[in-house]
Amino acid sequence: MNNTIEKIKDHRSIRQYLDKDVPDELIDEIIKSAQAMPNSINGQQTSVIVVRDKAKREKLAELVGNQPYVAKAPVFLVFVMDFYRTYLAGEKTGFNQVIHEDIEGILAGATDVGIALGASVIAAESLGLGIVPIGGIRQNPEEVIELLGLPEYTFPMVGLVVGYPADESHKKPRVPFESFKHNESYDKKAVEDSIDVYDEKMSKYLKEIGREEQEVNWSVFTSRIYQSVYYPKVKAATIKQGLKTK
Repeated sequence: MNNTIEKIKDHRSIRQYLDKDVPDELIDEIIKSAQAMPNSINGQQTSVIVVRDKAKREKLAELVGNQPYVAKAPVFLVFVMDFYRTYLAGEKTGFNQVIHEDIEGILAGATDVGIALGASVIAAESLGLGIVPIGGIRQNPEEVIELLGLPEYTFPMVGLVVGYPADESHKKPRVPFESFKHNESYDKKAVEDSIDVYDEKMSKYLKEIGREEQEVNWSVFTSRIYQSVYYPKVKAATIKQGLKTK
């Protein structure tokens, strides 16, 4: 396989960072890679906010659920679903934008942000940088929106910590490939058969890194989280931003 594929397959989340700055030109290359990705109707409904200010990163570290690496690493990127830009286009042309008032708009915007995030991860790791995505940017969305000055029709979807790794971290195992790849139609049996296999693999991995008591295995860990809506403030915040899911 080529170097790009090998780099992607060797991905791991980094939570320990060196006290070393990341040059602007590298951050720009990462964001240009994100911007180059495909997006729905070329609406380009994604924006990226670069946060370097230490006090702001410390506040964000608190808002995302007290995750210290957000403040520790030199750069934090916030990926924003951005229908404000397309709204301005409608204001210019006289067409009334309604896509932000339907679930289709949210799905399209979220997909585009995800594509941009993936490109950023690959670009950063190819430059020898470490990353960890932060879904906790949605834990206290209204405060994040205020802190970052986000206008109506936008929403902070995910963050990305960027810095030089202080260690290599562990590579977390994934579900069996046979339950991830489906030929022609969804293979329910392959997924059902994979659960016990993956739980056993994750139990071994968690024991190796000393987290078996907290997480136990994949089924226990995900079930505990998914028995509730873990970021319950999202819906009210999206409505306040003018984004709806009718």
